Amino acid sequence: MDVGLKRELEDKVRAGERLTREDGIALYESDDLAWLGGLAHEVRTRKNGDVVHFNVNRHLNMTNVCTASCAYCSFQRKPGEKDAYTMRIEEAVKLAKAMEGENLTELHIVNGLHPNLPWRYYPRSLRELKAALPNVSLKAFTATEIHHFETISGLSASEILDELIDAGLESLTGGGAEIFDWEVRQHIVDHRTHWEDWSRIHRLAHEKGLKTPCTMLYGHIEEPRHRVDHVLRLRELQDETNGFQVFIPLRYQHDFVDVKDGKVRNRLQARTQMATGAEALKTFAVSRLLFDNVPHVKVFWVMHGVQTAQLALQHGADDMDGSVVEYKITHDADNYGTPNKLTREDLLDLIRDAGFRPVERNTRYEIIREYEGPDPARRESPQPMRV
Repeated sequence: MDVGLKRELEDKVRAGERLTREDGIALYESDDLAWLGGLAHEVRTRKNGDVVHFNVNRHLNMTNVCTASCAYCSFQRKPGEKDAYTMRIEEAVKLAKAMEGENLTELHIVNGLHPNLPWRYYPRSLRELKAALPNVSLKAFTATEIHHFETISGLSASEILDELIDAGLESLTGGGAEIFDWEVRQHIVDHRTHWEDWSRIHRLAHEKGLKTPCTMLYGHIEEPRHRVDHVLRLRELQDETNGFQVFIPLRYQHDFVDVKDGKVRNRLQARTQMATGAEALKTFAVSRLLFDNVPHVKVFWVMHGVQTAQLALQHGADDMDGSVVEYKITHDADNYGTPNKLTREDLLDLIRDAGFRPVERNTRYEIIREYEGPDPARRESPQPMRV
């Protein structure tokens, strides 16, 4: 990158001036990852100090039966296929209840778009889960699922959200976003929820007082300009609603596991390579610099690997999600031993090892407990990168 442009971008960031589309593309074109990371770290430190947030959560997928066949997805099954499943509500409650230990604070629920389940299954499931786990926040359903509920119920999204909130919904999930630009989206998504409906549903959720996450699936067939466009759409919606709490870049996964029925459902992997660690860190840094109006950037360690997740904390991220026991939507995040589970103590150790101070939060980013950071008296104790 031209030295003059580099200085100009530094000045804009340090003055709190909003970066443009052209600035975002220029940042992606830079090969100076240390500089990018340092600049993003300045912003994350200004917003969140030396804190890394985390929560104790579990994922619950009540069905993998889905009408869609998205090109990147190995999770979905068609009715009658081997390994297709749909839980009875009582079964889902029993499973969730078994996850309750370790002072669980959040249940994260995402499902396939089941063609035959009635609409009433969904609010009833939330009601019964909430009754069984009254102190656990229910973060449930993507905007794509809400759009699907409109179709099967005949209700509007507003009516659907009202009923789900009454049943105990505290937040939508951020999924279904992938990449919004149609140039890419038409090749990767096989459902009808695109930017117009995704944004409509999150706007409605924000109007009703819900705070939601937003996501981006990167590292497949998109180009950096598509990532920039994606973030800027979300940034504009955030200007309007101020309802997004956190932005979560999600690394696209190859299906490294031989599926039991021999079918390869991920149709992108034959012509793609997963994002490298360096590309992941660049994506976190540029996202943090562009997304000036969202308070938090989360690294989902399951999809990035533990070491890359720790490094992301030095490249703009300030949240390390979460103590997931199992995550069915993607397989082993990096094919080199990413664990299926991290306990609270594991997360505390990882955050301190990266040089930060752990803070446990709930779904609404309210602080539950603050912990001691790395011991400054120990010479070998890591410290955050200085700014």
